Amino acid sequence: MTSGLLLIGASGLAREVLAAGVTGVVGILDDNVELHETEISGVPILGSIVDAVKRDESLLVCVGPSVGRRHIVRRLRKFGIADERYATYVARSARIGATSDVGVGTIVLDGTVVTADAAIGRHVVIMPNCTITHDDVLEDFSTLAAGVSLGGAVRIRESAYIGMNASVRQGLTIGMESTIGMGAVVLQDVPEEQTWAGVPARELGTEE
Repeated sequence: MTSGLLLIGASGLAREVLAAGVTGVVGILDDNVELHETEISGVPILGSIVDAVKRDESLLVCVGPSVGRRHIVRRLRKFGIADERYATYVARSARIGATSDVGVGTIVLDGTVVTADAAIGRHVVIMPNCTITHDDVLEDFSTLAAGVSLGGAVRIRESAYIGMNASVRQGLTIGMESTIGMGAVVLQDVPEEQTWAGVPARELGTEE
């Protein structure tokens, strides 16, 4: 692999990563051909996502939606792009506890605090000012929007999305591909593929 980094996705998340001070970015790949040969924050959009196959820079998938991010990684895997090709980005102002782990392809933005014995999986996105406490587990492709707070021993299952400023009580599980609305206060386990919101959080469409 040569030096340099390619961002996958000409997105708001890509601009967040660039603003946070990521270094070594040589370009962006995006499937919107109308964006090709333009720039984002001074970084050129060089071509489509599949062009990553014929290049050899490291990759960082900057697609906000969890399921969309997973789709891109699986798509590139079919072309032989494995975990070793992906970078991990942790902003300088984020703090990762010495006993916590961060997986490949993951993005951790400014002001986030990860304390003790947390396990953050592959291609997770953690937006600014999140709090991830002891023994939390964030499975692959999960997303925390800005300001999310997780109590201890919370498990966020694969491709789940936790909305801005939501809070999750200790010991709970948020199911695979579920969505938690912004500002929600989660006080019980959330099954997979459901959308919950409110204080306390309930499944949308159910009566209080």
